[in-house]
Amino acid sequence: MKKTTVDEVLQQGIYGPLETKPDERRKYLGTIRERIIVALYKSQVAEADVYPQIVRAMKEYPGAQLFLNGNMNYEELSKYVKLATKQKIEHKLVANKESDTEIGLILAMPDAIDKEEIFITKKEPYLEKSQEKKGLLSKIFKW
Repeated sequence: MKKTTVDEVLQQGIYGPLETKPDERRKYLGTIRERIIVALYKSQVAEADVYPQIVRAMKEYPGAQLFLNGNMNYEELSKYVKLATKQKIEHKLVANKESDTEIGLILAMPDAIDKEEIFITKKEPYLEKSQEKKGLLSKIFKW
């Protein structure tokens, strides 16, 4: 076990506790890469519709946390805030005025999961319940 020096205690008292991977935390809205389930860029978050992959990930990982880029317009973020509230997912807006990141949304776990691919490259088509039923009926009746 490492002994803490007086200088280290003073530095932490002045500047706060030492932070692991500060550059990574600035990029990933306060979390680290190994905890991320899925991420969207600002341009993706700004699109009119919610990404279905985010909905699915929230259902699959009920203990996840949603981090949203607080430097974006709230109108662009609100659909994800509503989704998180509906899915009972903890969420927070992260605004860092000193550092700007291209990331708009992060869904992450409190502990490491080390997912290989975190970025969504294209939006999956969102099937409404009526479309799913129609598709199922057409398979059954061979329309």
